[in-house]
Amino acid sequence: MQTQLAARIVDLREKVNMSQSELAKRLGIDKSSMNKIEKSTRKVSSEELDKIASIFDVSTDYLLGRNPKEDDLKTADLADDDTIFTFEGKPIPEQDLEYMKRLLRGGRK
Repeated sequence: MQTQLAARIVDLREKVNMSQSELAKRLGIDKSSMNKIEKSTRKVSSEELDKIASIFDVSTDYLLGRNPKEDDLKTADLADDDTIFTFEGKPIPEQDLEYMKRLLRGGRK
């Protein structure tokens, strides 16, 4: 039985019309190993997982079938709160931001 990882690899590979041999070559493994990965009879190393994610421009979480955490789905809504910079969870006062900018410029005004 194919795992979700194997199924996603096969799906992504087929969507871009890539052969199993081509994917194996790009991963630096032989076709036999690639075949075993797609049949879930060989484990995928973390390095291989990263390479596969890069090749198909997806996240490793996607390949592994992980659902994103709710916090990962939240985006900042600057209309409600225009605080961008914080320190220890508290907004940085404007005068401190100006001081930090001067420090980063090398003390020049």
